[in-house]
Amino acid sequence: MVEEISSAKFDDIEQTLYHLRLLSNNSKVMVPKDNLELVGLRPLGDKALIQALFDTLEDGNIDTYKDWKGRYKQNLDKMKTGQLQEVAEVLKNLCLVSQKKSLSFREKKMYERAKYFIVSEVAHVKDIDESQSEKLVDDSLETSLSKLRKVTDKDVDVDGAEADIDSDTDDESVEAATALAG
Repeated sequence: MVEEISSAKFDDIEQTLYHLRLLSNNSKVMVPKDNLELVGLRPLGDKALIQALFDTLEDGNIDTYKDWKGRYKQNLDKMKTGQLQEVAEVLKNLCLVSQKKSLSFREKKMYERAKYFIVSEVAHVKDIDESQSEKLVDDSLETSLSKLRKVTDKDVDVDGAEADIDSDTDDESVEAATALAG
């Protein structure tokens, strides 16, 4: 949250500083205007962006990596963008992985940060409390997992071999569904 915008001189150069309060841990940070994109500062999303966020959370398309190092790096890169859609992808990915096995300590922390990021923004934009927002996010994630389970039931036989797949179902969804079926 931006609490104040001020000016200060550094090496005889006037700079605009944004005074931020991080909602997750209540710490305060000053960021020069030129570095706002580097730290992922952006305006709150509008209602259309929040709807797109929920569409992403519910679509059932989850990109997963079998290798945890590749998955962690990709998720970390997406988190660094600060973009809602990217963070939603991370949340869905880690939610799916957590259904199959325990997340590593780092992935648990990333899951918590991604979820808090989304829950807090949804709460602010929709003007609801965070518990209501969290329920909406959890319901959307469950919808996505349910869609994957349907793909699993439909497209993978009992032995785990892939059956004929609809042309509009992508390989990543089938791979994710196969991973979910475990």
